[in-house]
Amino acid sequence: MLLAIDCGNTNTVFSIWDGMRFLATWRIATDHKRTADEYFVWLSSLMNLTGTQAHITKAIISSTVPRVVFNLRVLCNRYFDCRPLVVGKPECALPVAPRVDQGVTVGPDRLVNTVGAHDRHGGDLIVVDFGTATTLDVVDHDGAYVGGVIAPGVNLSLEALHMAAAALPHVDVSRPAQVVGTNTIACMQSGVYWGYIGLVEGIIARIRAERDRPMKVIATGGLAPLFQQDTTVFDSVEDDLTMHGLMLIDRYNHKDAT
Repeated sequence: MLLAIDCGNTNTVFSIWDGMRFLATWRIATDHKRTADEYFVWLSSLMNLTGTQAHITKAIISSTVPRVVFNLRVLCNRYFDCRPLVVGKPECALPVAPRVDQGVTVGPDRLVNTVGAHDRHGGDLIVVDFGTATTLDVVDHDGAYVGGVIAPGVNLSLEALHMAAAALPHVDVSRPAQVVGTNTIACMQSGVYWGYIGLVEGIIARIRAERDRPMKVIATGGLAPLFQQDTTVFDSVEDDLTMHGLMLIDRYNHKDAT
């Protein structure tokens, strides 16, 4: 079985792939101080519920937080007796290499989403990921990552408003009842909600015009279903896109062994 680990700036997700499907998925807050032993105490108790702990033979890691990778490597080596693949490292090959400026490092999560989206939808895609940052990534006809856009994430924008303006409270992301708010919280929620719909729709329109071809839009990330309510720009919303991509990258790197 494969242990797939996706470490983002906010949460780290662990999934178990049995060769046919994902048996379970769990998440924990990302903390670079968390040791391999702490990971295992938490993870093993959950894995025991599915009876998968003794059957892990491979692992793959995608991490946007470099300081976390060491302890995740130790977790895999010490407790599952396997050396994990780490997306973005030279030993981890991709089905199609990214085509970006020389010397540029692309975020592992963006590469993984590219692989997952191309497998499901073919080429000429825009992948929108609502994470700590809101990213829009362009997938070429052959599955190559060719660039994209990075904007502040939705929750990050709300937190910045709260931190920088003394009179503005902390609010959660939600769909406002109407565009024009009649109190401070409603005004903030409307600005962020409709503002991000406008941001995403506007950037997608500009990418399509620049690429001058039809392009499907695939959305992922925890807030994607929320924004899907008021835009028709998404062709598909997929919460498991990153894990699907990790599974495919692991399969690609072990294709000679199967």
